[in-house]
Amino acid sequence: MALTRKDTTSPRTFKHLSEFDRGKIKALLEEGLSLAQIARKLGRHRSTIGREIKRGTTTQLRSDLTTYEAYFPETGQAVYENNRLSCGKRIKALQVEPFLQYAEKMILKEKWSPDAVVGIAKRKNMFDKSSMVCTNTLYNYIDKRILNVRNIDLPLKTRRKHKKSVVRQNKKLLGKSISERPESVNNRKEFGHWEIDTVIGKRSNDNVLMTLTERKTRKNLIYRLEGNDAKSVKKVFSQIKEKFGSLFIRLFKSITADNGSEFAGLDRQGIDVYYAHPYSAWERGTNERHNGLIRRFIPKGKAIKDLTLEQIKRIENWCNNLPRKVLGYYTPSELFNDEIQCILETIPGM
Repeated sequence: MALTRKDTTSPRTFKHLSEFDRGKIKALLEEGLSLAQIARKLGRHRSTIGREIKRGTTTQLRSDLTTYEAYFPETGQAVYENNRLSCGKRIKALQVEPFLQYAEKMILKEKWSPDAVVGIAKRKNMFDKSSMVCTNTLYNYIDKRILNVRNIDLPLKTRRKHKKSVVRQNKKLLGKSISERPESVNNRKEFGHWEIDTVIGKRSNDNVLMTLTERKTRKNLIYRLEGNDAKSVKKVFSQIKEKFGSLFIRLFKSITADNGSEFAGLDRQGIDVYYAHPYSAWERGTNERHNGLIRRFIPKGKAIKDLTLEQIKRIENWCNNLPRKVLGYYTPSELFNDEIQCILETIPGM
Protein backbone atom coordinates (compact mmCIF):
# COMPACT_ATOMS: atom_id res chain seq x y z
CA MET A 1 0.00 0.00 0.00
CA ALA A 2 1.44 3.35 -0.96
CA LEU A 3 2.18 5.74 1.86
CA THR A 4 0.76 9.23 1.63
CA ARG A 5 3.18 12.03 2.36
CA LYS A 6 2.17 14.35 5.15
CA ASP A 7 3.30 17.87 4.34
CA THR A 8 3.93 20.14 7.29
CA THR A 9 4.08 23.39 5.33
CA SER A 10 1.18 25.32 3.84
CA PRO A 11 0.97 25.20 0.02
CA ARG A 12 2.02 28.33 -1.77
CA THR A 13 -1.12 30.07 -3.05
CA PHE A 14 0.46 32.72 -5.28
CA LYS A 15 3.13 33.23 -7.90
CA HIS A 16 4.95 36.35 -9.00
CA LEU A 17 4.00 38.19 -12.18
CA SER A 18 6.24 37.45 -15.15
CA GLU A 19 7.48 39.81 -17.84
CA PHE A 20 4.82 38.30 -20.15
CA ASP A 21 2.11 39.07 -17.54
CA ARG A 22 3.26 42.67 -17.38
CA GLY A 23 3.10 42.97 -21.15
CA LYS A 24 -0.49 41.69 -21.09
CA ILE A 25 -1.41 44.21 -18.38
CA LYS A 26 -0.09 47.00 -20.62
CA ALA A 27 -2.10 45.77 -23.61
CA LEU A 28 -5.31 45.36 -21.61
CA LEU A 29 -4.96 48.84 -20.10
CA GLU A 30 -4.66 50.28 -23.61
CA GLU A 31 -7.87 48.45 -24.49
CA GLY A 32 -9.58 50.37 -21.66
CA LEU A 33 -10.24 47.41 -19.34
CA SER A 34 -10.71 48.04 -15.61
CA LEU A 35 -8.56 46.54 -12.83
CA ALA A 36 -11.22 43.94 -12.05
CA GLN A 37 -11.48 42.89 -15.72
CA ILE A 38 -7.70 42.61 -16.10
CA ALA A 39 -7.50 40.59 -12.88
CA ARG A 40 -10.15 38.13 -14.14
CA LYS A 41 -8.41 37.68 -17.48
CA LEU A 42 -5.04 36.98 -15.79
CA GLY A 43 -6.51 34.88 -12.97
CA ARG A 44 -5.06 37.19 -10.33
CA HIS A 45 -6.42 39.18 -7.42
CA ARG A 46 -7.46 42.71 -8.17
CA SER A 47 -5.05 44.11 -5.54
CA THR A 48 -2.13 42.31 -7.24
CA ILE A 49 -2.88 44.08 -10.51
CA GLY A 50 -3.36 47.39 -8.69
CA ARG A 51 0.02 47.16 -6.95
CA GLU A 52 1.75 46.22 -10.19
CA ILE A 53 0.27 49.17 -12.09
CA LYS A 54 1.30 51.49 -9.28
CA ARG A 55 4.84 50.05 -9.35
CA GLY A 56 5.23 50.45 -13.11
CA THR A 57 3.58 53.84 -13.54
CA THR A 58 5.93 56.74 -14.32
CA THR A 59 5.48 60.39 -15.26
CA GLN A 60 6.21 61.22 -18.92
CA LEU A 61 6.72 64.54 -20.74
CA ARG A 62 4.78 65.32 -23.93
CA SER A 63 6.19 67.35 -26.79
CA ASP A 64 4.11 70.34 -25.64
CA LEU A 65 5.90 70.10 -22.27
CA THR A 66 2.81 68.82 -20.46
CA THR A 67 3.13 65.70 -18.33
CA TYR A 68 1.12 62.51 -18.12
CA GLU A 69 1.33 59.19 -16.23
CA ALA A 70 1.44 55.78 -17.89
CA TYR A 71 2.18 52.17 -17.01
CA PHE A 72 5.33 50.63 -18.50
CA PRO A 73 5.98 46.87 -18.07
CA GLU A 74 9.74 47.46 -18.24
CA THR A 75 9.53 49.82 -15.23
CA GLY A 76 7.41 47.34 -13.29
CA GLN A 77 9.91 44.53 -13.99
CA ALA A 78 12.88 46.69 -12.96
CA VAL A 79 11.22 47.72 -9.69
CA TYR A 80 10.28 44.08 -9.01
CA GLU A 81 13.85 42.83 -9.56
CA ASN A 82 15.29 45.56 -7.36
CA ASN A 83 12.85 44.69 -4.57
CA ARG A 84 13.81 41.01 -4.80
CA LEU A 85 17.42 41.92 -4.07
CA SER A 86 16.28 43.24 -0.70
CA CYS A 87 14.34 40.11 0.21
CA GLY A 88 15.53 37.40 2.56
CA LYS A 89 17.50 37.49 5.77
CA ARG A 90 20.58 39.69 5.57
CA ILE A 91 23.92 38.54 6.90
CA LYS A 92 25.00 40.90 9.65
CA ALA A 93 28.73 40.28 9.17
CA LEU A 94 29.53 43.63 7.57
CA GLN A 95 27.86 45.54 10.41
CA VAL A 96 29.81 43.69 13.13
CA GLU A 97 33.28 43.62 11.56
CA PRO A 98 35.14 44.97 14.67
CA PHE A 99 33.55 42.26 16.81
CA LEU A 100 34.45 39.55 14.29
CA GLN A 101 38.06 40.76 14.24
CA TYR A 102 38.10 40.56 18.04
CA ALA A 103 36.58 37.06 17.90
CA GLU A 104 39.21 35.86 15.41
CA LYS A 105 42.00 37.15 17.63
CA MET A 106 40.69 35.54 20.82
CA ILE A 107 39.86 32.20 19.16
CA LEU A 108 43.09 31.84 17.16
CA LYS A 109 45.64 33.44 19.49
CA GLU A 110 44.13 33.00 22.95
CA LYS A 111 42.40 29.67 22.16
CA TRP A 112 39.05 30.85 23.55
CA SER A 113 35.80 29.21 22.54
CA PRO A 114 33.25 31.25 20.53
CA ASP A 115 30.93 31.16 23.55
CA ALA A 116 33.65 32.64 25.79
CA VAL A 117 34.24 35.42 23.26
CA VAL A 118 30.55 36.37 23.12
CA GLY A 119 30.06 36.00 26.87
CA ILE A 120 32.96 38.22 27.94
CA ALA A 121 32.09 40.83 25.29
CA LYS A 122 28.56 41.06 26.72
CA ARG A 123 29.68 41.02 30.34
CA LYS A 124 32.17 43.87 29.84
CA ASN A 125 29.93 45.80 27.38
CA MET A 126 32.75 45.82 24.85
CA PHE A 127 30.28 46.18 21.96
CA ASP A 128 26.69 47.38 21.86
CA LYS A 129 24.08 44.76 21.03
CA SER A 130 23.73 45.81 17.39
CA SER A 131 27.49 45.57 16.84
CA MET A 132 27.95 41.90 17.76
CA VAL A 133 26.32 38.52 17.21
CA CYS A 134 25.21 35.72 19.53
CA THR A 135 27.10 32.46 20.09
CA ASN A 136 25.01 30.44 17.61
CA THR A 137 25.47 33.03 14.87
CA LEU A 138 29.22 33.14 15.49
CA TYR A 139 29.39 29.35 15.09
CA ASN A 140 27.32 29.68 11.87
CA TYR A 141 29.75 32.28 10.52
CA ILE A 142 32.60 29.88 11.22
CA ASP A 143 30.75 27.10 9.36
CA LYS A 144 30.18 29.43 6.39
CA ARG A 145 33.87 30.51 6.40
CA ILE A 146 32.94 34.16 6.95
CA LEU A 147 35.69 34.29 9.60
CA ASN A 148 39.31 33.24 9.21
CA VAL A 149 38.54 30.51 11.73
CA ARG A 150 37.90 26.90 10.77
CA ASN A 151 36.13 24.20 12.74
CA ILE A 152 39.49 22.47 13.15
CA ASP A 153 40.58 25.52 15.18
CA LEU A 154 37.84 24.78 17.74
CA PRO A 155 39.10 22.01 20.05
CA LEU A 156 35.72 21.18 21.57
CA LYS A 157 33.13 21.48 18.81
CA THR A 158 31.66 18.12 19.70
CA ARG A 159 28.61 16.57 21.29
CA ARG A 160 29.28 14.48 24.35
CA LYS A 161 27.25 11.60 25.67
CA HIS A 162 26.59 11.77 29.38
CA LYS A 163 28.04 8.83 31.22
CA LYS A 164 25.80 6.70 33.33
CA SER A 165 26.57 6.67 37.03
CA VAL A 166 27.29 2.98 37.31
CA VAL A 167 29.45 2.27 40.36
CA ARG A 168 31.72 -0.75 40.14
CA GLN A 169 32.82 -2.10 43.49
CA ASN A 170 35.79 -4.26 42.54
CA LYS A 171 38.31 -1.77 43.90
CA LYS A 172 38.62 -0.76 47.53
CA LEU A 173 38.34 2.90 48.48
CA LEU A 174 41.44 4.43 50.09
CA GLY A 175 39.42 6.42 52.64
CA LYS A 176 36.08 8.22 53.07
CA SER A 177 33.74 7.78 50.12
CA ILE A 178 32.48 10.71 48.09
CA SER A 179 29.03 9.62 49.27
CA GLU A 180 29.97 10.99 52.70
CA ARG A 181 30.87 14.40 51.29
CA PRO A 182 28.71 17.17 52.87
CA GLU A 183 26.15 19.04 50.81
CA SER A 184 28.12 22.26 51.37
CA VAL A 185 30.83 20.72 49.21
CA ASN A 186 28.51 19.16 46.65
CA ASN A 187 26.57 22.35 45.90
CA ARG A 188 29.70 24.50 45.34
CA LYS A 189 28.39 27.23 47.63
CA GLU A 190 31.38 27.15 49.96
CA PHE A 191 34.90 28.08 48.92
CA GLY A 192 37.92 25.91 49.63
CA HIS A 193 36.94 22.48 48.31
CA TRP A 194 39.19 21.00 45.65
CA GLU A 195 39.46 18.11 43.21
CA ILE A 196 42.84 16.53 42.46
CA ASP A 197 44.24 14.39 39.66
CA THR A 198 47.41 13.73 37.68
CA VAL A 199 48.23 14.24 34.02
CA ILE A 200 50.68 11.75 32.55
CA GLY A 201 52.98 12.45 29.61
CA LYS A 202 55.11 9.55 28.46
CA ARG A 203 54.57 6.19 30.10
CA SER A 204 58.11 5.80 31.42
CA ASN A 205 61.01 7.97 32.57
CA ASP A 206 58.91 11.12 32.67
CA ASN A 207 57.54 13.62 35.15
CA VAL A 208 53.84 13.90 36.02
CA LEU A 209 51.61 16.94 36.46
CA MET A 210 49.42 17.19 39.56
CA THR A 211 46.35 19.36 39.06
CA LEU A 212 44.17 20.90 41.76
CA THR A 213 40.85 22.55 40.86
CA GLU A 214 38.78 24.58 43.32
CA ARG A 215 35.12 23.60 42.86
CA LYS A 216 33.45 26.99 43.41
CA THR A 217 35.77 29.31 41.45
CA ARG A 218 37.31 26.70 39.06
CA LYS A 219 40.78 27.99 39.97
CA ASN A 220 43.34 25.52 38.64
CA LEU A 221 46.79 24.88 40.15
CA ILE A 222 49.37 22.83 38.25
CA TYR A 223 52.48 21.31 39.84
CA ARG A 224 55.11 19.07 38.36
CA LEU A 225 55.75 15.83 40.26
CA GLU A 226 58.98 13.92 40.11
CA GLY A 227 57.01 10.68 39.91
CA ASN A 228 53.49 9.33 40.01
CA ASP A 229 53.62 8.22 43.66
CA ALA A 230 52.49 9.29 47.14
CA LYS A 231 55.97 10.53 48.06
CA SER A 232 56.01 13.03 45.19
CA VAL A 233 52.49 14.25 46.05
CA LYS A 234 53.47 14.75 49.69
CA LYS A 235 56.52 16.78 48.65
CA VAL A 236 54.41 19.16 46.55
CA PHE A 237 51.88 19.63 49.36
CA SER A 238 54.74 20.68 51.61
CA GLN A 239 55.54 23.38 49.07
CA ILE A 240 51.89 24.46 48.93
CA LYS A 241 51.70 24.74 52.73
CA GLU A 242 54.89 26.80 52.75
CA LYS A 243 53.55 29.11 50.02
CA PHE A 244 50.17 29.86 51.66
CA GLY A 245 51.29 29.66 55.30
CA SER A 246 48.49 30.30 57.79
CA LEU A 247 45.97 30.70 54.94
CA PHE A 248 46.37 27.04 53.96
CA ILE A 249 43.66 25.69 56.28
CA ARG A 250 41.22 28.37 55.00
CA LEU A 251 42.01 27.71 51.34
CA PHE A 252 42.09 23.91 51.49
CA LYS A 253 39.14 22.55 53.45
CA SER A 254 38.63 19.33 51.51
CA ILE A 255 39.98 17.43 48.51
CA THR A 256 38.22 14.88 46.33
CA ALA A 257 40.53 12.36 44.66
CA ASP A 258 40.37 9.12 42.73
CA ASN A 259 41.72 5.85 44.10
CA GLY A 260 45.18 6.14 42.60
CA SER A 261 47.95 5.00 44.95
CA GLU A 262 49.63 8.40 44.60
CA PHE A 263 46.80 9.90 46.72
CA ALA A 264 47.00 7.34 49.52
CA GLY A 265 48.48 9.77 52.06
CA LEU A 266 46.37 12.87 51.41
CA ASP A 267 44.49 12.57 54.72
CA ARG A 268 47.75 13.29 56.54
CA GLN A 269 47.78 16.85 55.17
CA GLY A 270 45.21 18.07 57.70
CA ILE A 271 42.48 18.20 55.05
CA ASP A 272 39.23 16.28 54.70
CA VAL A 273 39.73 13.82 51.85
CA TYR A 274 36.96 12.09 49.90
CA TYR A 275 37.55 9.37 47.34
CA ALA A 276 35.44 8.96 44.22
CA HIS A 277 33.98 5.56 43.47
CA PRO A 278 36.23 3.32 41.39
CA TYR A 279 36.11 3.98 37.64
CA SER A 280 33.90 7.06 38.13
CA ALA A 281 35.92 9.96 36.73
CA TRP A 282 32.75 12.03 36.24
CA GLU A 283 32.51 12.40 40.03
CA ARG A 284 35.49 14.74 39.67
CA GLY A 285 34.10 16.41 36.57
CA THR A 286 35.54 19.86 37.26
CA ASN A 287 39.08 18.54 37.48
CA GLU A 288 38.59 16.27 34.46
CA ARG A 289 37.39 19.25 32.44
CA HIS A 290 40.54 21.19 33.31
CA ASN A 291 42.74 18.26 32.45
CA GLY A 292 41.10 18.34 29.04
CA LEU A 293 42.09 22.00 28.69
CA ILE A 294 45.66 21.13 29.65
CA ARG A 295 45.72 18.38 27.02
CA ARG A 296 45.31 21.05 24.36
CA PHE A 297 48.87 22.07 25.15
CA ILE A 298 50.26 18.72 26.35
CA PRO A 299 48.82 15.90 24.24
CA LYS A 300 49.22 12.32 25.43
CA GLY A 301 52.73 11.07 24.76
CA LYS A 302 54.39 14.50 25.03
CA ALA A 303 57.25 14.46 27.54
CA ILE A 304 56.39 16.59 30.57
CA LYS A 305 59.99 16.69 31.79
CA ASP A 306 60.85 18.67 28.64
CA LEU A 307 58.55 21.50 29.73
CA THR A 308 60.03 24.43 31.61
CA LEU A 309 58.38 25.76 34.76
CA GLU A 310 57.58 28.92 32.79
CA GLN A 311 55.70 26.89 30.19
CA ILE A 312 53.69 25.07 32.87
CA LYS A 313 52.90 28.40 34.53
CA ARG A 314 51.76 29.82 31.20
CA ILE A 315 49.30 26.91 30.75
CA GLU A 316 48.01 27.44 34.29
CA ASN A 317 47.52 31.17 33.67
CA TRP A 318 45.65 30.48 30.44
CA CYS A 319 43.23 28.12 32.23
CA ASN A 320 42.63 30.62 35.02
CA ASN A 321 42.06 33.60 32.73
CA LEU A 322 39.60 31.90 30.38
CA PRO A 323 36.08 33.35 30.84
CA ARG A 324 33.61 30.61 31.78
CA LYS A 325 29.92 30.50 30.95
CA VAL A 326 29.27 28.62 34.21
CA LEU A 327 30.84 31.57 36.08
CA GLY A 328 28.80 34.23 34.30
CA TYR A 329 31.81 34.80 32.01
CA TYR A 330 34.04 35.79 34.90
CA THR A 331 37.42 34.10 35.02
CA PRO A 332 38.56 31.67 37.73
CA SER A 333 41.32 34.08 38.72
CA GLU A 334 38.88 36.94 39.26
CA LEU A 335 36.60 34.90 41.51
CA PHE A 336 39.48 33.21 43.37
CA ASN A 337 41.08 36.58 44.14
CA ASP A 338 37.72 37.85 45.43
CA GLU A 339 37.52 34.86 47.81
CA ILE A 340 41.06 35.47 49.03
CA GLN A 341 40.21 39.12 49.67
CA CYS A 342 37.14 38.10 51.70
CA ILE A 343 39.29 35.78 53.82
CA LEU A 344 41.91 38.47 54.42
CA GLU A 345 39.23 40.92 55.57
CA THR A 346 38.22 38.51 58.33
CA ILE A 347 41.78 38.28 59.71
CA PRO A 348 42.64 40.98 62.26
CA GLY A 349 45.52 43.20 61.19
CA MET A 350 45.37 42.14 57.54
